[in-house]
Amino acid sequence: MGQKKYSSYAEIEHDLEILKLEKEIYYQKMKLSFDKTKESILPSQPLEGLYAIYNKVFSGTFGMILKMLIPYAVSWFINRKRGD
Repeated sequence: MGQKKYSSYAEIEHDLEILKLEKEIYYQKMKLSFDKTKESILPSQPLEGLYAIYNKVFSGTFGMILKMLIPYAVSWFINRKRGD
């Protein structure tokens, strides 16, 4: 592709505007592609579901009791004596 010869500044400005718009289109396509890739990699929906279940289970009196007992249960499980 050879060099284009311009006869006025209006032609130059017109081509520059076209290039600017093409650049913006490619940028938006790349951004959309990145967002789609990020959405496909990150598990957003399952985590939101687990968070809702967590809030439901650990709310109220039962949840308060579980929050107090879980550290003791984990500590007991880690420090339990193993039978030989």
